[in-house]
Amino acid sequence: MRSSVFLLCFVCLSLTQTQFSIADLVQKTCKQTPNYNLCVKTLRSDPRSSRSDVSGLAVVMVDMVKAKTIATLHRISELLAAGAGAGPDPKTKAALRRCVELYDSAVLKADIPSAMEALRTGDPKFAEQGANDAANEADSCERDFNGGSPITSFNRRVSDLSRVASAIIRLLL
Repeated sequence: MRSSVFLLCFVCLSLTQTQFSIADLVQKTCKQTPNYNLCVKTLRSDPRSSRSDVSGLAVVMVDMVKAKTIATLHRISELLAAGAGAGPDPKTKAALRRCVELYDSAVLKADIPSAMEALRTGDPKFAEQGANDAANEADSCERDFNGGSPITSFNRRVSDLSRVASAIIRLLL
């Protein structure tokens, strides 16, 4: 009986300690990124983080970049589909179309897949480059508006998440 109670206490303590170490890993990792709060909030929102090492955290963050990129493309589609009277002016439409090219052709079809493949094959240098490229595409999209972007918050979020992903990946070098 006594050994059963001891074993039960040991298992409970081990599980608690494991949970603290996982939380510590997220915090320790995020402290080495350019946006600690965004990093912690993003990683804690995904249940995979609770059982991941640094490489797994990098995969989670790259997935989040992909999700935000898809959300950005959806928002751009909504803006482009707006009626003639309520829709964006011709310059804004042109910039939005350019952003579709950047997000769809560059980020979704090149940067994210190359980052994920590089993480899968253990080549963090190329994964870091893919994350950096995604940030640069989001920044380029924002610049195309010359200060009047209707998707600034989306561009910033993709850029910020990409830079956090890049910093996490850099820890694997």
